[in-house]
Amino acid sequence: MKILAAGDFHGDTSQAKRLAEKAEKENVDLVILTGDIAHMDGSAEGIMGAFLARKKKVLFVPGNHDSFATADFLAEFYGVRNIHGYSVKYQDVGIFGCGFANIGLNQLQENEFHSTLKNAFEGIKDFKKKIMVTHVHPAQSKMEKFSKFIPGSSGVRKAIEELQPDIMLCSHVHEADGIEELIGKTRVINAGRNGKIIEL
Repeated sequence: MKILAAGDFHGDTSQAKRLAEKAEKENVDLVILTGDIAHMDGSAEGIMGAFLARKKKVLFVPGNHDSFATADFLAEFYGVRNIHGYSVKYQDVGIFGCGFANIGLNQLQENEFHSTLKNAFEGIKDFKKKIMVTHVHPAQSKMEKFSKFIPGSSGVRKAIEELQPDIMLCSHVHEADGIEELIGKTRVINAGRNGKIIEL
């Protein structure tokens, strides 16, 4: 199974088109968007559509620039799945998520990150391969060191340590685009606006 993960578009349709072309060229099975699809809750027109035009299946979580209303609109209008607080099964992989961030326009409390991820995990806990998707990065991670004003999430960190997904995807810190590290056995990846191809 091949996935293209990306986030932090902030309404940039040209970047979405570039990544949609990459998704088609690489023949990915699934596109996972890690939030901040819109900018300041503005237009997200053309972001989802770029991938759907290439006949790609899309899952997403909202970022701190995407309100609940924007996330609902994107899911309904484009027929894509918002996995904030939910899990989905794709082939032999269980995918679960929690959107938003601990700063910015659309925030959650740290205990909400942890409880949302833990509840979503229940639906896929028996799957052999598991992917956790968030917008915000975990606390005490390499990504946190790339910004002095964007803190990592202790709730996300706690969920990684407890649930031990195989892969954790996020974005949020633009300067950490593409950074990878291990937290326990979990491969933590900042997919970023340039996107990452992941093979399982």
